[in-house]
Order: sequence, then structure tokens, then C-alpha cells
Amino acid sequence: MKLGITMEGGASRTVFSCGVTDCFLEENIMPDYFIGVSAGIAFGMSYLSGQKGRNRILAEEYMSDKRYMGMKYLFDKGKKTFYNIPFVFGELPNEILPFDFQAFKDYPGEVEAGVTNIHTGKAEYLTVPRDDDSFQAIVASCALPVLFQPVKVGKHYYMDGALADSVPFLRAVEKGCDKNIVILTREKGYRKKPGHSLKMVSRIYQSYPNLVDALKHRAENYNLCMRELWAREKAGEVFIIAPDSTLGVGRTESDPEKLHALYEEGYYKAKESICALKKYLEK
Repeated sequence: MKLGITMEGGASRTVFSCGVTDCFLEENIMPDYFIGVSAGIAFGMSYLSGQKGRNRILAEEYMSDKRYMGMKYLFDKGKKTFYNIPFVFGELPNEILPFDFQAFKDYPGEVEAGVTNIHTGKAEYLTVPRDDDSFQAIVASCALPVLFQPVKVGKHYYMDGALADSVPFLRAVEKGCDKNIVILTREKGYRKKPGHSLKMVSRIYQSYPNLVDALKHRAENYNLCMRELWAREKAGEVFIIAPDSTLGVGRTESDPEKLHALYEEGYYKAKESICALKKYLEK
């Protein structure tokens, strides 16, 4: 058996997934292959390093910190990002709430971050380095349009992986995973609608027509992906854990109580799914 885990993004909503993965750590469930996009890979790192509770502390104690995110960083000519990257991907993991790099190096599985190439508009899957304390591949995967600048990794520029492949479970299948767990941040039955700001975003990125095309078709592609994913779950090919409710948590939510409630939703949703999950893994 080769187990793959795919984590959807969703910015603050991904706190649900943090509860799920903390439960997995208690149950000693670890994948042979892990892929995440956007906040899915960012929060997934603490799962792979075995740091139970780290994501909960980050969400409840630091996402409301004025150093974490805000419009002032977006309009700061030196940053131009809604999230304060030097704090979120620098001070926090390297000093304030240390990420266990050694444990991540020791993790024996493969780890990839889904990104979108701004020139081709296509999904790419970057190997996450075991010793990059600047987390460039992770930042690239999290680079939401407008809220981030494109991020250079190697010779190419990338943005949020969810633009081209929101839930890349087929990448896990391609990698040979015959058992797949998919952790979603939206309820079953959720259907994405085209964004209200699509025209504005299209103007901003008019120099990158393939990226604009990906943005225009994102909702359609997401919904097709969900249709196939849930059909595969019905056929017993994948195991999905999704929230019953996102409890009103939006993309940039920072209220500690709301984030705690969504974390708990994820933790207990995983707990009640463990018996069925273990049966799926044993088939």
C-alpha cells in the first residue's frame, strides 16, 4: 500500500484541516506521499514534522497578531502582500514558534506543493526542500492573486496552486498512491462561483493571458474536480474528510474563537471517521 494525502487550501478555513491532521498524529496515520496547495501545504508542514498542536497555537495566538496580515502590508511598497511574509514565513517558524526542520528532514515520504506557472497558466508540482528556512515553494503555493506578488522559484514565477489545480488528488494517483485521503475545507455539495472581481483581476494580470485564462475557468474546473472526487469516494477509491460547516470562517478570518471552533470541527470530524478510515486503509 502507498498512502497519499491531499490537502486543499482555503487560507484561514484550512484550520479545519489542522484539527484533522492533529488527530492523524494521535492515530499514527502518516502518508508516503503528501501534496497540498496554498494553506494546505503551509499548514501541512507541521503535520509532516509531527508537531501536534503547533498549527492550533499559530491560528489562535498569531493570526490575530497585527504582524501577521493586513492591508497595510499590501500597500507597503517594500512588501506588496496582504500577509506579512517576513513574519509569517520568517520570524514565526524560525524564532517565535519554531518549526522542527530536523523532524521534517527525517520524514521519509515525498512532499510536493502545487503551484501555478504565471506564464503557462498550468499546474506544476514542486518538491518541497527539506532545508529551506525561507519556504519559497510554500510561499509560491500560497500566492493568492492581488494579495501576493508572483513568487520566483528557480527560473520561473508562480502563484497560488489552487488557480490551476485546487485539489490535486490526481497527482497523488499519478505518483502511485493506491490509497488516498483528501482533506477538504469546503462542505460536500459546495459549488464554486466565478469571482466578482474577475474583470479587475484580469486587467491586473493582462500581461499573463494564460494565467487570466486559468482564473476565468477556475470555478468550472473546481466543480468538475469535485464531481470526480466525490464519484471516486462513492466507488471506494478515495477517503474524504470535509467539514459539515465552515462556521462562517472566511478566507482572512483572524478571530481566535472562530478559528478554535473550526479546528475543533476538524479534530472531531476526523475522530468520528477513524474507524471507517482504518477499514478503508485495510482493504
